[in-house]
Amino acid sequence: MTKQAVSRKAGRPFSYACHDRPAPATTRFAPSPTGHLHLGHVFSAHLAWRRARDTGGRFLLRHEDIDPDRCRPAYAEAIEADLRWLGLNWDGPVVRQSERLPLYRACLDDLCRRGLLYPCFCSRAEIRREIEGAANAPHGPDGAPLYPGTCRALPPAERAARLAAGTPHAWRLDMAHALTRAPALTFVEEDQGEIRACPEGFGDVILARRDAPASYHLCVTHDDAACGITLVTRALDLKPATHLHRLLQHLMGWPTPRYAHHRLITDEAGARLSKRDHAPTIRALRAAGATASDVLRQAQV
Repeated sequence: MTKQAVSRKAGRPFSYACHDRPAPATTRFAPSPTGHLHLGHVFSAHLAWRRARDTGGRFLLRHEDIDPDRCRPAYAEAIEADLRWLGLNWDGPVVRQSERLPLYRACLDDLCRRGLLYPCFCSRAEIRREIEGAANAPHGPDGAPLYPGTCRALPPAERAARLAAGTPHAWRLDMAHALTRAPALTFVEEDQGEIRACPEGFGDVILARRDAPASYHLCVTHDDAACGITLVTRALDLKPATHLHRLLQHLMGWPTPRYAHHRLITDEAGARLSKRDHAPTIRALRAAGATASDVLRQAQV
């Protein structure tokens, strides 16, 4: 078996909590159209699709395509074609984040008016130099050093002058201020029950970059609420982000779905399947003669 072959030692299959009468679930599959689907995507999409179909609910498709440099319409079309070929039909029109930018802007404006965001004028190089010069710099859930809060302390007059001059900037959540607006928050993980949310671990996270109109965290949380998603199924590596998403839901008055984070599909070496590492695509498997049943079986669904 080659390095790109799918491992059969990736752990116990994910299973949903059992209910005598499960409520109809509205789920979603939300890929970024930066490449073709691989088996890891199929595993995630099928879990969400199956839960919606088993409960008489709805399965939605959303393209997270706000990065114009990496996302391509051709990839979005290919994703839809692969899902149809696999029999994973979705309900309603496809949601495209690139068509929803005014909605995200409105959220950012609201947070700004409430004093929960501040502009950050630091470049990546400046942040890196400041962190390197600090002893025992705290790190976030992803292992990266947290932003030290340099621009949070800027005098209002200087901040206003830089904004008026058009100085490039990002918008950061003032975490300490946000936490004063939030009680003890929790979310429900289907195989664990209620979990206490600890968003403070993210520090002053970016919600809009100078080169992107809004961050993943804001867009995904907004759209899950706007589309009525009741169960978010996604890979285990995104579970830490749920703590931050729960805070955003509270700040914006959005409902909180249940969560089901599934294991990662890995290759024989234990590495997660990814586009960057050229994981075998569904298109390549189709070209090699695989059937939809073959692909679903290989995805270990």
